[in-house]
Amino acid sequence: MSHTHDHEAEHAGHSHGHDHAPPKDFTTAFKFGIGLSSAIVVLQAVFGYIAHSMALMADAGHNLSDVLSLVVAWGAASLAKRPATERYTYGLRGSSIVAALFNALFLLVVMGGIAWEAIQRFSEPVVVEGRIVMAVAGAGIVISGFSAYLFSAGRHSDLNLRGAFLHMLSDALVSFGVVIAGGLIAFTGWHWLDPAVTLVIVAIIVYGTWGLLKDSVRMSLAAVPPGIEPAKVSAYLAALPGVRSLHDLHIWPMSTTETALTCHLVMPDGHPGDLFVCEAAEELRDRFRIEHATLQIEVSTGENCVLRSGHAQPAE
Repeated sequence: MSHTHDHEAEHAGHSHGHDHAPPKDFTTAFKFGIGLSSAIVVLQAVFGYIAHSMALMADAGHNLSDVLSLVVAWGAASLAKRPATERYTYGLRGSSIVAALFNALFLLVVMGGIAWEAIQRFSEPVVVEGRIVMAVAGAGIVISGFSAYLFSAGRHSDLNLRGAFLHMLSDALVSFGVVIAGGLIAFTGWHWLDPAVTLVIVAIIVYGTWGLLKDSVRMSLAAVPPGIEPAKVSAYLAALPGVRSLHDLHIWPMSTTETALTCHLVMPDGHPGDLFVCEAAEELRDRFRIEHATLQIEVSTGENCVLRSGHAQPAE
């Protein structure tokens, strides 16, 4: 939706420049992911205890954290669909950003605990049943890999789904490493490989999660979403016919999938009409993926606007 406001003539026009396409529903993916991850947690915990495998127990703990993370991500995705209220005028879209931040932090904390346990195993080695470890971890690869596939379609467009995808993918990577460790232990009898492989996997997961953490922190601080260049947006608006200058330009994420913009356009020749605003909103959506644009038209020089200072940008 786009809004226009004329300071002098008190002309206000509201135009709906586009329709929001309904987001893909990942409810089934969340249900399968939570159910399959819960099953593999029980399987790995039981056989990890039987086989005395730290790597397998660590994988079970990692999967348990993922069950909680998926529940949080699913809850956030559901809350984001709720309509706006008088108190929450944008609805609860922002909950998806909170969920993405939680999942990144939680995964890093879990990896820290797993790494600590693995380090302790070097000084207190335990005999590990390699073949049992391989069989159970192999099942974990299949289950976690399938769960990651369910979220793969949304990982590029939704940071919340990206967090769920990374959790499932990290599960598959951990299980793959555990299979390798189990095979080497069964072949060589080197039981120190169990914690060693665990530390390698932890390092890989932490490296992959760091990007998710940075993006979710930036979004939670209302930074301009990745992929949008503020200078290019400003240049586009400043080049619109009749625009002498612009100020108070803000671009921020409403959720992990939607972006909002507000800006004051100084147009001394007069209000251009609702069609101008509608077309500008359409172009912002198509060119920059900014779905919710609010443009305020000022037919004076804009010098009296209380929001002008520090945000002015002359038109070229």
